[in-house]
Amino acid sequence: MDGNGRWAKKRGLPRTAGHKQGTEAARRVVNDAAELGVEYVTLFGFSSENWKRPEDEIKELMKLLRYYLRSETAELHKSGARLRVIGDRSAFDVDIIKLIENAEELTKDNTNITLIIALNYGGRHDIMCAAMRLAKASDSMDMPSDPAAMEEVFSANLMTAGIPDPDLLIRTSGEQRISNFLLWQCAYAEFVFTQTLWPDFGKTDLEEAIGEYQGRERRFGAINASKKA
Repeated sequence: MDGNGRWAKKRGLPRTAGHKQGTEAARRVVNDAAELGVEYVTLFGFSSENWKRPEDEIKELMKLLRYYLRSETAELHKSGARLRVIGDRSAFDVDIIKLIENAEELTKDNTNITLIIALNYGGRHDIMCAAMRLAKASDSMDMPSDPAAMEEVFSANLMTAGIPDPDLLIRTSGEQRISNFLLWQCAYAEFVFTQTLWPDFGKTDLEEAIGEYQGRERRFGAINASKKA
């Protein structure tokens, strides 16, 4: 059971109540991250695997998505936040797609913080689509022979093109798996796991996670120069 569901179960509420509270947590986290100077926040709103959930729950999630896009877009714009959605949006109803497009267009020039919401997103699908795109383009363009240059070309064909790879991935609710999220992009991200259920996640939790991240040594596969023999 996901964090939203467990939050609701602990309180004897339907799962939909947990999802609603989860959207409130998303609002808080974006505001708190902006105050703390974080430039990019990516939230996993709906995975490509979430379509396997009960039909009634999916309908409620789509209802919440519509509500969030309608009610929060103006507030995001007012706060200087830019919204970007990654994932295969073609599976959504036309009105949802239009709401996404309108929100992205309205906030495209904002620079205070970039909020990336992953909707109908899966890391494997992202990688597969990039590979297929490059395979089709290989007949009409010269591919770099240098691995590092090819890596840049590949990254530019992912759904996150133009967005820096994550420095920190926070997994809430006691879960300790990546769940098909940004598989390529998280190659060198630092992971922080917390028992806090997502609907309860607040500024203190965010500050603690960032503090733990800041206390780590990031070597990206190399050796710290100060510790070389």
